[in-house]
Formats: sequence, C-alpha cells, structure tokens
Amino acid sequence: MAVNNCIKYLLFFFNLLFWLSGCIILGVSIYLKVSKDGNVITNESLPGIDLMIAIGVIIMLLGFLGCCGAIKENRCMLLLFFISLLIIFILLLAAGILGAVGEKKVKDWVKERLTKLIPLSEQPENVRKDLERLQQELKCCGLVNGPSDWNKIPDSCRCNATDTECSSSRVYSTPCSTQIIRLMEKNMEVVVGIAFAIAILLISGMVFSMILYCQVDRKESATTA
Repeated sequence: MAVNNCIKYLLFFFNLLFWLSGCIILGVSIYLKVSKDGNVITNESLPGIDLMIAIGVIIMLLGFLGCCGAIKENRCMLLLFFISLLIIFILLLAAGILGAVGEKKVKDWVKERLTKLIPLSEQPENVRKDLERLQQELKCCGLVNGPSDWNKIPDSCRCNATDTECSSSRVYSTPCSTQIIRLMEKNMEVVVGIAFAIAILLISGMVFSMILYCQVDRKESATTA
C-alpha cells in the first residue's frame, strides 16, 4: 500500500510552520532577555522569558523531527514525534487545570517573590530605577505593602488628587504587586486563546503523524510479505 503523498506533505508543511514558529519564539525571547529595557521587577515577578526560550527550542526540535519523519517516512521519528506532542498536550492540559484551580497560589507566589526585594530603599540603584519606572506606568507605590515598603517615598509615588488610585496624602495607595496581578488577569483571555490554538495544532499534528505512521507501517508490511 502506497503512502498518501497529500498526508505526507501536509505533515511536512505543518512541521515546517511549527519549526518557524519555534524560531520566532526563540528569537523574540532572546531579544527580550538581552534587551536593556528589561525591568528587574517584572523579571522577578514574571520569570517567563526563560520558559519561552525553552519552549522555542523544544518547538524547533519537534518541528525538525516531524519534518524528517514525514519526508523520510521513518516510523521511529513519526512515533517519537507523536509521543512528544501527546506529552506536551497533557502538560498543557494539566497546566490549564492547575492554573484555574490554583489561581490564588499563583498570586501568593508572585507576592512572595516580590517580598524578597523589601526594603526597597536598600536595593541597588538599577532595581530602584526599574521600580520607580514601574510605579509611574502602573500608578502604584511599593511592591507588597504599599508606600511603607520605602524608607523614603520617591517622587514616582506622588499623584494628583483627581487620580482614582491616589490617597489623601497624594501618594498612590495600591501596591505594584496588585497592579501586576491585575495585568496578568487582563491578559489571561489572550493566554487562554493562544493555549487553545496550540492545543488544536498539537491534536492536528498527532492525527496526521499517526495516519502517516500507519500508512508507512502497512507499506513496510506489504513489502516484507
């Protein structure tokens, strides 16, 4: 039985796109990692760049494995590709469930990491500058407890009385950890949408790879018979 060339090349182009997306994720992640505009505070609370680099590398390797398996009609590569996608799909599903169930734990984890930077006035100058820039952008003051995280409240905490986040003492009352968590919650819909799209790609890849695997297996069985 001959292998269906349509399935074969469809899987090849699927994995080529998979590999290219891995290259893009890796490139963007490395750029953000080495960028001078990176913020120490957000890197501490949301250390996702290293994870994105790892994801980019894994996607590149899987895309290469799938391309080779499809073109060479190699059962071992196709099976390894299928198993890898299945494992990633299970991990993605587990992460989604844990994220939905343990939302409070994630918030506590963010606050716990930021608490290590208190007292803020004793931090290195680059950390203080990053925090002051973050306070201006997010309209917040301090990290966990509010203005009391500073020994001397900086000008970046000052606000206009007309601002809703402004306290009676003309200082932002909301801690930056609260604002960071709010920002995470606002972007959660985007994250869920991306995760859903990835899940569809993973399922499609598994279906195509298993169809091609079965066809190659039948072809080899017919040849040896």
